[in-house]
Amino acid sequence: MPDASQPHHDDWRIPDALWARLAPLLPPRKPHPLGCHRPRVDDRKAMDAIFFVLRTGCQWGALDATGICSHSAAHRRFQEWTEAEVFVALWEQGLVDYDALQGIDWAWLAMDGAMTKAPLGGEKGGQESHRSRENGHQAQCAHRRSGRAYRARRRRRESS
Repeated sequence: MPDASQPHHDDWRIPDALWARLAPLLPPRKPHPLGCHRPRVDDRKAMDAIFFVLRTGCQWGALDATGICSHSAAHRRFQEWTEAEVFVALWEQGLVDYDALQGIDWAWLAMDGAMTKAPLGGEKGGQESHRSRENGHQAQCAHRRSGRAYRARRRRRESS
């Protein structure tokens, strides 16, 4: 929990207007299979935590120090909402709103892609290994490997 003596900043929290648009996109809460469990973290707090991670780039585990909600609750909700395509719906809603305000020229679209060969990509069509992984050097037993370190250890044992 944050220290009470430190100033409390809410600049990073989701504004009420955005939350009013986001809340209807959230899927209905699934009942717990056993019926009894800890109370679920408030959806808005979980979304605040998710946006905090996305905005700051901090790790999920760092959320515990912020006091917003636990990192496990936020990450679990992020996974649930990603699977339910909540963020895709929010993005689509934003595109529609931007199109209404500013206008998007849908006729002129571009995709990002590479038009050159990868630096270590090999020959055209790609090269495949002619031997399986089991036959590779790493799969050999330690006593069958050739190398100075193995020979040196064997010599030391023989000389003692």
